[in-house]
Amino acid sequence: MKSLLIAAAAASTLLVAGQASAADPAEALAQKSGCLACHQVATKVLGPSYKDVAAKYKGDKTAEAKLIAKVKAGGSGTWGAIPMPANTQVADADIKTLVKWILALK
Repeated sequence: MKSLLIAAAAASTLLVAGQASAADPAEALAQKSGCLACHQVATKVLGPSYKDVAAKYKGDKTAEAKLIAKVKAGGSGTWGAIPMPANTQVADADIKTLVKWILALK
């Protein structure tokens, strides 16, 4: 009986996690692309939180192009000493989707 309860709890956890990913395709793309290893939506990890990035570039008409280039090529110095590696393995269209999503966060 105890094993059955544990299995049911695990299954419901997976179901909820799957629904969260399906609810936000851009966040699922960030997870798939490896972005969430260093960034989170609301909390600083190795890199800045995505909400902090959105706040920094709010109102900057050139932000999307700058961030697309930075995500693709990598960079350092803007948010501290830890460099962001280049993300050449991520398709350009996916980078654009991610950057638009990040800039739309509040």
